[in-house]
Amino acid sequence: MTAIEQTEAARPRGTRLPRRARRNQLLGAAQEVFVAQGYHAAAMDDIADRAGVSKPVLYQHFPGKLDLYLALLDQHCEALLQAVRAALASTSDNKQRVAATMDAYFGFVEDEGGAFRLVFESDLTNEPAVRERVDKVSLDCAEAVSEVISEDTKLPAEQAMLLAVGLCGMAQITARYWLGAGQKIPRDAAAKLIASLSWRGIAGFPMQ
Repeated sequence: MTAIEQTEAARPRGTRLPRRARRNQLLGAAQEVFVAQGYHAAAMDDIADRAGVSKPVLYQHFPGKLDLYLALLDQHCEALLQAVRAALASTSDNKQRVAATMDAYFGFVEDEGGAFRLVFESDLTNEPAVRERVDKVSLDCAEAVSEVISEDTKLPAEQAMLLAVGLCGMAQITARYWLGAGQKIPRDAAAKLIASLSWRGIAGFPMQ
């Protein structure tokens, strides 16, 4: 469920929700506020108002603003990692794997909730807990890609990892540029264009 769907599902102030449903509602509201205002400008009052709850209800679920932000970051880092893993597992054809992986990044960036901004454009990267999570998901995604590269090319693990970091970095940077430039190229065509560039490079490392 996206952040917008979560907040649209919110009930009027005072209505009791099951704990999990309330947590999802609060996360959806928090995502909208953090994406729109950034961490530092966002206030717990704003998030409570967006969710239609009192501040005490918000604090029952999240002791502070950082806890709420980290919960969102964990959720979306995991979503990105699962999308990359699913792309790699979707086919045994490596050319198609590259295309699917590029599309996974473009899809993550295109999501209307703007979750990618929390992961790739956070204004809180000086916070160790945030930096750790952002670095970890980048490395986890690259490791998933590097395993496929290593199996296919028989390159040493360090070389396969370096190539994987390059591919994942290209995917997220180009996807963010594409979105910021106004999506002038349809998503499918844009992802395929970058996949073609990536494949021409990675295909130069045959089985050894």
